[in-house]
Amino acid sequence: MADQSGPPADPTAQPPGGTGAVRAPLTRTIRTPLDRRRVLTAAIDYIDEHGLEALTMRRLGAHLGVEGMALYRHVTGREDLLDGVVELVIDALYGDPEVYLAPQYGWQDYLQRLAHGVRRMAMAHPAVFPLVATRPPAAPWVRPPLRSLRWLESFLDALTDHGFTDEGAVAAYRAYTSFLLGHLLLEVSQRGVPISPLDDPDASPSAGARSLDEYPHIRRLAPLLAEDESAAEFEESLENLLERLARLLRESQHPGVAR
Repeated sequence: MADQSGPPADPTAQPPGGTGAVRAPLTRTIRTPLDRRRVLTAAIDYIDEHGLEALTMRRLGAHLGVEGMALYRHVTGREDLLDGVVELVIDALYGDPEVYLAPQYGWQDYLQRLAHGVRRMAMAHPAVFPLVATRPPAAPWVRPPLRSLRWLESFLDALTDHGFTDEGAVAAYRAYTSFLLGHLLLEVSQRGVPISPLDDPDASPSAGARSLDEYPHIRRLAPLLAEDESAAEFEESLENLLERLARLLRESQHPGVAR
């Protein structure tokens, strides 16, 4: 009698009357669940690409592939979203390997590293930086762009540990934050980023439409005036600021020295 057992059945074979095509196994698409950090990170990416004025809860939801209402499980509204964006951007300083939370090579090196870290943050997210600069701080004594109690404490600790009086450390903090704000807001605005709701990045400067025939010096020096020397100006201004703070330190240690 012939062997009726035959070869083992093919598990992928179609039943009789089928098409004969092999059916692929079912796969399930796994969606990463939303959390607050993911929402805030997506908001930063959206602002980087489209600008702050374009950000709405509905658009951010679409950017994440969800309904806008789904975001309210993680942020209470647009204001909470913007506060979270600022906090997350500033928190990135803690992950910058070139920035130290406490001085390792003196107070001037500490301030230089911190300043360059803030500038790297501003240049990485120029459309977000005006938000960092103008968002109301959580406490009146916290000045942008160092919008963090931890960074403020670190700053004051670094300077008082290196001989600054309390008054001198506070004066240094004010001068330092004013320098960073003024320079970096100017730098991001030169990149076409609006720094206030009234700014129109698409509008042509009125001076650019005028003839320069009446302004021979401007016409002659226009190529030099148009050069981007932002990085060099930042470095020079920072050096001048540190020299000023060093003088402040010497005067606080020797009050009788004439200014």
